[in-house]
Amino acid sequence: MISINNISKSFSDKVILDNLSFTINHGDKIAIIGQSGIGKSVLLKTIIGLLRPDNGSITIDDQDINKISFKKLQKLRSKFGMVFQFGALFDSMTVGENIGLALQKLTNCDRFEINERISNSLLEVNMENTQDKMPSELSGGMKKRVGIARAIALNPEYMLYDEPTTGLDPIMTDSINRLINNFHSNGNVTSVVVTHEMKTVRDASERVIMLHNGKIQFDGTTDTFLNSNDPTVVAFLNGDSTYKG
Repeated sequence: MISINNISKSFSDKVILDNLSFTINHGDKIAIIGQSGIGKSVLLKTIIGLLRPDNGSITIDDQDINKISFKKLQKLRSKFGMVFQFGALFDSMTVGENIGLALQKLTNCDRFEINERISNSLLEVNMENTQDKMPSELSGGMKKRVGIARAIALNPEYMLYDEPTTGLDPIMTDSINRLINNFHSNGNVTSVVVTHEMKTVRDASERVIMLHNGKIQFDGTTDTFLNSNDPTVVAFLNGDSTYKG
C-alpha cells in the first residue's frame, strides 16, 4: 500500500502539488488525470522518490521513503516498474541490453535468468525477436512496448505509467491499453497510469484521481467520474481547457 500524506511541491514560486493526501491500495488500477502541466508526472516521480516533496510524507508498505537509507529506498524501488513517457531507452544499447541493465542494477539475477526475463518480457509485449535491434530501428509505439517490457521484467508489485499512449495512433493506443490490463490481471500488480487520454481512462482504469489547481478535484470510480456533474470534471471531459474552476 502507498500512502500519500499532505504532500506539497513547488518549483520557484509555482505551487504544483498543494497538500495532497490519498491512498493507493494493493490491486488498484488508477488513472491520474488533469490538464497538461498540472503536476501529474511530478506526483508520479514524487511517489517513487525521484523527487522529494517540500512537505508531507509518502509511505510505501509502511516505510517512509524520505526517512529510510538510500539502500532501503533502492530495495523499495525494486518493487516498482516505471514506464516513462518517451520510452527513456539508451540509444547506444540494444533492446535486450536496455532491459538487462535494469535487471542488473535492481535484482540479484544471474546472466541466465536475466536473459530469460528479457525474452519473456519481450514475448509478453509481442516484441519477440527484437532483442538485438537498436532503439533507432523502432517506431514510437514499439519503443513504448519495450519500455513496458523493461518494467515488467522486474516482476514488480507496482506499475507506474507516465503518459503511455501519448502520440500513438488509435490502434497502438488500444494495444498499449490491453498490455496495461493484461499485466494488471496476470501479474497481480497495482497500476497507476498518468494520462490525459480519455480512451486510456475508460479502457485501462477502475479509479480516477483528477488534479486541478494543485489539489485533488475528484477521487472515485471511473464510472462515477465519467458521469460526474462536477463543473470542473465536466469541463475536462468536454475538452474545455479554459475552465479555471
